[in-house]
Amino acid sequence: MKSQTTELSSPANVSKTKRFFRTMVQQKYLYLMSLPFVIWVVIFSYVPIWGWLMAFQNYKPRNGILDQEWVGFKHFIELFSDERFYLVLRNTLAMSTMGLIVSFTVPVIFALLLNELRQQFFKRTIQTIAYLPHFVSWVVVSGIVTKMLSTDGGAVNELLMSLNLIDQPIQFMAKGEWFWGIVTVADAWKETGWNTIIFLAAMSGIDPELYEASTVDGAGRFRKMWHITLPGIRTTFMVLFILSIGHLISIGFEKQFLLMNPLVIDYAEVLDLYALNYGINLSRYSYGTAIGIFNSVVSIILVFLANFIYKKVTKESVI
Repeated sequence: MKSQTTELSSPANVSKTKRFFRTMVQQKYLYLMSLPFVIWVVIFSYVPIWGWLMAFQNYKPRNGILDQEWVGFKHFIELFSDERFYLVLRNTLAMSTMGLIVSFTVPVIFALLLNELRQQFFKRTIQTIAYLPHFVSWVVVSGIVTKMLSTDGGAVNELLMSLNLIDQPIQFMAKGEWFWGIVTVADAWKETGWNTIIFLAAMSGIDPELYEASTVDGAGRFRKMWHITLPGIRTTFMVLFILSIGHLISIGFEKQFLLMNPLVIDYAEVLDLYALNYGINLSRYSYGTAIGIFNSVVSIILVFLANFIYKKVTKESVI
């Protein structure tokens, strides 16, 4: 007991504590600036975890959360026994994986091309036009996509018919096997410009002398991109990629809900929609909470797994 007390009060620990409080006083304005965001995270991200108790109860809104019937893992067993759950999980993983691949490859390629433009006015104009769709709501985007793919004067069908590639309009929105691709392309059009911004910011931090030295060595533009630009944004890319993997099964439901119809529902329904339809809408709050817990636990596992693999390969850690 005496040795533990001596260890806690050792000069090294005391000096670390003093340095911490000294730094805190010196940077008090930075701490005050970050305080509202910390409070926001605690209120909206940690306090709701209290509601996870509902997944282990037969929750009835008329009673308090601690005055409920406890049922253990009943709702989780019911969830994993439902065949619809695995169909919905397939749709979620398929669309999120496709979206993850496209949302990183396309913005990186677009950022590389923009970074090579020397005319600043033209570069800024293209960049502004590209990220404007990010501010358009999915309600508007879904309407545009539906009209573009319509069989009645839709631009895509009109173009294909004018090129004699098809004889009659194709019902794109009625083919379930095409729904995943339609959602992925629509999401890429909406978010590519916005996702490009952070990669361009990372590229601007690369030392210009590296490009000058490579020019002296006779390297062309593609070699500069491959050997300087891409390695220069690797850390930024991996941080964003690993964090995005954490949202692999929590992709939301707005675009699927707005673009789907009864003909493609078996390909369009995702976990969040499943929780809404079979949980909240049917007043099965405990069942919906169980789905939410499944999403959160799998997301955490995926983040740490991706970071573990990255650390094994590169000897670096993002988390």
